[in-house]
Amino acid sequence: MAVLAWLLIPLFAAVGAAIWASWASRNRTSGDVAELAGYARFRDAMEKAASGTDAVRN
Repeated sequence: MAVLAWLLIPLFAAVGAAIWASWASRNRTSGDVAELAGYARFRDAMEKAASGTDAVRN
């Protein structure tokens, strides 16, 4: 039984590595547009919040 465990450990590691590699190499180009739009909204909100205070501007 111990021999079976020693054979299954590398097998599970290889399967896990294959799953991780397929996940890491997925196509992620569609998320950039949403992230940039969210960042633009965040930047606009910070500018509006800063304009109503006595913040020091450089």
